[in-house]
Amino acid sequence: MSGHKLLKLWSSGRSRWRLHEGISRCGKACYSSCIPKVCIVGSGPAGFYTAQHIIKARQDVDVDIYERLPVPFGLVRFGVAPDHPEVKNVINTFTQTAKHSRCSFYGNVNVGKDVSVDELQQAYHAVVLSYGAEGNRSMGVPGEDLAGVYSAKDFVGWYNGLPNCREKTDITQPALEALAESQVCRVLIVGRRGPMQIACTIKELREMVNLPGTRPEMVATDFEGVAEALKDVPRPRKRLTELMLKTALEKPGEKEQERRNKASRVWGFRFFRSPIEVLADPSQNKIAGIRLAVNKLEGSGEGVQAVLTGEEEDVPCGLVVSSIGYKSLSIDPSVPFDSHKAIVPNIMGRVQQAAGLYCSGWLKTGPTGVIATTMNNSFDTARSLMEDMDSGMLDLSAAKPGSQSISVLLEKRGVKPVTFSDWEKIDNVEMTRGEASGKPREKLLNVEEMLQVART
Repeated sequence: MSGHKLLKLWSSGRSRWRLHEGISRCGKACYSSCIPKVCIVGSGPAGFYTAQHIIKARQDVDVDIYERLPVPFGLVRFGVAPDHPEVKNVINTFTQTAKHSRCSFYGNVNVGKDVSVDELQQAYHAVVLSYGAEGNRSMGVPGEDLAGVYSAKDFVGWYNGLPNCREKTDITQPALEALAESQVCRVLIVGRRGPMQIACTIKELREMVNLPGTRPEMVATDFEGVAEALKDVPRPRKRLTELMLKTALEKPGEKEQERRNKASRVWGFRFFRSPIEVLADPSQNKIAGIRLAVNKLEGSGEGVQAVLTGEEEDVPCGLVVSSIGYKSLSIDPSVPFDSHKAIVPNIMGRVQQAAGLYCSGWLKTGPTGVIATTMNNSFDTARSLMEDMDSGMLDLSAAKPGSQSISVLLEKRGVKPVTFSDWEKIDNVEMTRGEASGKPREKLLNVEEMLQVART
């Protein structure tokens, strides 16, 4: 094969200069071993952090990112609270990665449906599954399917503009209008264990304590013995618990008391409670309340468990939001999947019994931690992949066409991917719409509208 034909076959704009480099270094047409091709499924934090580390670690790797939606960034776009725009700043880093000469983004591609994982493995030297957790954990109690019961995942997706599902905020306009008209006046946050096991951060709790127009309502007996236990806990947990104790037990100052007296809405924690039934109204169609089991704790440290006492209590309410965790789903029967743990079985990101297949993020560990946790988790997977390239465990000698063969398959199947420059058209329209109403952006809310903008 002549050098001219080789250039024509493998030049996809970004690869042209590296092909020349590969030929001059190798001395013959061994371009595939000089340019390893890695595919990442999912463009949330796990996918982008994995891509970022791979690109920085090796100067000869092509990385392609496939995403089910036409828009990138996953839970940074659809899971971060709209009033925390600073958390979304990682999008700037992800954008730099997406625009790197050795990285390509292909949105609107549903892996497992539009293209199989096996087909990706045939086209790439390595495939990293980083598609996160889009399922909901079930409470598993009677009445869970009544009108008025929602998952926190769906609720967050609603106000963040997840398809099908004011100032300094990119909350969607329909959600903003609905919340402005909300008649909810009391919110109870129920947990099966106690104050020492709470999973929120001190920043989140402080924001709740200072939330305008609200006052906290706690049960003093929930905090018995907590102060004495504080001496043995790490500082972050200690500060968080001290703020809870102060909020629950201490008499507020005059100014704070005045603020609370004027509050029209109430919030509070209810510890040592587990849901056992969602109670229906007389029509049996809509929620009227929830029945809670009263628990006690047994064990110590990380092993402490909630145990039923036999007591129960009914709490009237018109809305239940279950916030017991996201759940990863299997997208392809060829990929090993632990349905009990809802993860892909792996060792340091290497999928067990599946050479060349890796996973990162919540699909690897389960839904735990913050964005920084996912970053470290994804870097670990990228390091495992790099080690396998360096050790020869990943065979880089065979030619792999990468996105070229996948693009042909998708075209035959009527699937038109959205490129990163297409996403930037969507981004521009959203920011322009947001600017008109004094917001950072007004998100497009359905896939069809996204695709229409992307293809103009």
